[in-house]
Amino acid sequence: MPRTADHDARRAQIIDGLVRVAARDGLHAVTMRSVAAEAGVSLRLVQYYFESKARLMNAALERLERQSRERWAARLAGLDDPSPREVVEALLSEALPTDSESRAFHQVWTSYAVLALTEPSLAAQPFVDGPDRLERQLAALFAEAGAAGDPGLEAARLLALAHGLGTSVLVGRRSAESAMEILRRHLDEVLPR
Repeated sequence: MPRTADHDARRAQIIDGLVRVAARDGLHAVTMRSVAAEAGVSLRLVQYYFESKARLMNAALERLERQSRERWAARLAGLDDPSPREVVEALLSEALPTDSESRAFHQVWTSYAVLALTEPSLAAQPFVDGPDRLERQLAALFAEAGAAGDPGLEAARLLALAHGLGTSVLVGRRSAESAMEILRRHLDEVLPR
């Protein structure tokens, strides 16, 4: 009896290979061949699932964005009836590279940001959609909690601060704890406890 391929698992295996190559060697080192080798599959299989490098890169970006949302949801699931402030703090905790998985995510996501400057197909969805959705969610939380100032503007400002601090943690300029303390102090001004 022939084996039935689990296409979703195979695609995930290949995308995970891309993320490992990009996290270890940089996004510039990603080729269909390097991803195949890292994922332990043939080049033909990578080409079968992702007809081009651009499609593979976009699929990896979508998966990273989805995994980020799942990690945030998992943090929220660990809270019992969280306040808007606790929901925002859970997001901010997820926005910093604090473990090997989130560090790889942030490193690769930042590499995508640089690449998106010269590659229009990456600058579209989900690279824009994910952060836009996150900003809207934050703005809604700020509005619900009666935050000081314009909720949309405060959400944009907080995300920009979190991204900058995340990069600072990635390059070793500051610790994740120090970055989180800065974010909490900023949040105290916008959304008191």
